[in-house]
Amino acid sequence: MKKISVAVSGAYGRMGQEVCRAVLDEENMELVGVFDLQGQGENIGKIIGETKLDIVITGLTKEALQEIKPMVLVDFTTPMAVMDNIKTALQSGVRPVVGTTGITSVDLSRITEWVEKSGLSAIVAPNFALGAVLMMKFAAEAARYFPQVEIIELHHDKKIDAPSGTALKTAEIITSERLKKPAEKDELLKLPGARGATQEGVHIHSVRLSGLVAHQEVIFGGLGQTLTIRHDSLDRSSFMPGVMLAIKNIVNLKGLVYGLENMI
Repeated sequence: MKKISVAVSGAYGRMGQEVCRAVLDEENMELVGVFDLQGQGENIGKIIGETKLDIVITGLTKEALQEIKPMVLVDFTTPMAVMDNIKTALQSGVRPVVGTTGITSVDLSRITEWVEKSGLSAIVAPNFALGAVLMMKFAAEAARYFPQVEIIELHHDKKIDAPSGTALKTAEIITSERLKKPAEKDELLKLPGARGATQEGVHIHSVRLSGLVAHQEVIFGGLGQTLTIRHDSLDRSSFMPGVMLAIKNIVNLKGLVYGLENMI
């Protein structure tokens, strides 16, 4: 069986390094290239403790992709770089698996156009942790029975976008499953933003602190009761089973798949 050749964009970062290790641990995958704006010229093998691996970090270009010809590009970069990376991958005949957050609905429309034009496939997932996907599924079920809900998402202090993609996706799912939209009410906010941001009536609160990785709780309120659904990623390795699942599935898909829940 032919191995799936994989390149990683954002390989110098903590998530990128974790993806490189996970790919190397898979018998049916092969790491063929690593890209990043930082660490260029450094050997990724030395960075992740794989001394026998000799792949140098370079910038992501069409020429670089066409030279190594990966089947899949995994992207964990920044909201400012991810769209160009997706476009470059598809124009080079490479299928992107994207874990970078900050992608908007407008961005998804553009990605859909690029994917259709290329005749390939792409996977964009706000969260690759299987537990987080299940949290969203459970929240969708609860949304049918509870009239009120708020989302609190907590991430490490290096995360630059807020709210997180997972929180936005959760709010979107809850909105679609609600039997009726909650009635609006007057509020006296003594400080701007005290109630967080809102997406279609769902309040979202973002926390950024060192020591955190990725956490989210969805709190539902009803008559005389509350229900809290919470997921915690305590280590970045929690995202790897989902990333590996996406890599294995993308070669047999067509079009854009948004959300890991569509593959489990």
